[in-house]
Amino acid sequence: MSHLLCLGLGYSAAALARRLAPRGWQITGTSRSEEGAGALSAVGARGLVFSGKTASLDVAAAIRVATHVLVSIPPAETGDPALRHHARDLAESAALAWIGYLSTVGVYGDHAGGWVDETTLARPATQRSRWRLQAECDWRALGRQSGKRVHVFRLPGIYGPGRSAIEALRAGTARRIVKPGQVFNRIHVADIALALDHAIHTRAAPEILNVSDDEPAPPEDVVAFAAQLLGVPVPPAIAFNDAQLSPMARSFYSESKRVSNALMKSSLRLSLTYPTYREGLTAIASQLR
Repeated sequence: MSHLLCLGLGYSAAALARRLAPRGWQITGTSRSEEGAGALSAVGARGLVFSGKTASLDVAAAIRVATHVLVSIPPAETGDPALRHHARDLAESAALAWIGYLSTVGVYGDHAGGWVDETTLARPATQRSRWRLQAECDWRALGRQSGKRVHVFRLPGIYGPGRSAIEALRAGTARRIVKPGQVFNRIHVADIALALDHAIHTRAAPEILNVSDDEPAPPEDVVAFAAQLLGVPVPPAIAFNDAQLSPMARSFYSESKRVSNALMKSSLRLSLTYPTYREGLTAIASQLR
């Protein structure tokens, strides 16, 4: 039986779990708290506690029987917590055939709106992205040293049911911030699960893949389209310099690039369910009616 262990069973990993569980996959996931671990039953997963601060006997045991591991725990200055505490367990597991690591397109840094692909030199501009790039390298090294198949997935802004401009508008928290020349890619959470599923079953898939949509777009256009779908007024434009953003949000706007997904689509032989934000937001809005 195939057994997926999600080290950090969050929004994206849960989408993969929901996709695989009906096909007979056994799912185990970790959370940082007992309460969070207990809630994982909602996606059909057995929950374990892994704080990332110390090794876990339960996680070590789960690694020994897992056939596939998906990692979405963010790294820190001290490195990737799963590797720090369980690298040997992962390397020595006889059952384990595949490891997927969820990273970020932030490792490319700023390209002033230009296109990037998997051959583009990574030059992360923020500390968080530098930690991500180091974690990518460490996971790939574990794969080379242990013979495990390791895939790194670089993700842009993630959205989907419960986490989109639709919900922000309904909650009255959406802002249409305008910074001339700013563009981002996005990816619907269901398409992340689709790409991961294909990668698991594609032995010759490249080691690094951008998992992004087809159309990088200004963020203000996304909010405006969502407002039109809901039939509510489009929020007024707010100049970036007047937006009073948090340091983290401001750092997000410090980078502008267009991310190519051509390698993902050709190597995994897939077509996105939601190739642009328009299809994705339309589907989310239709579920609310």
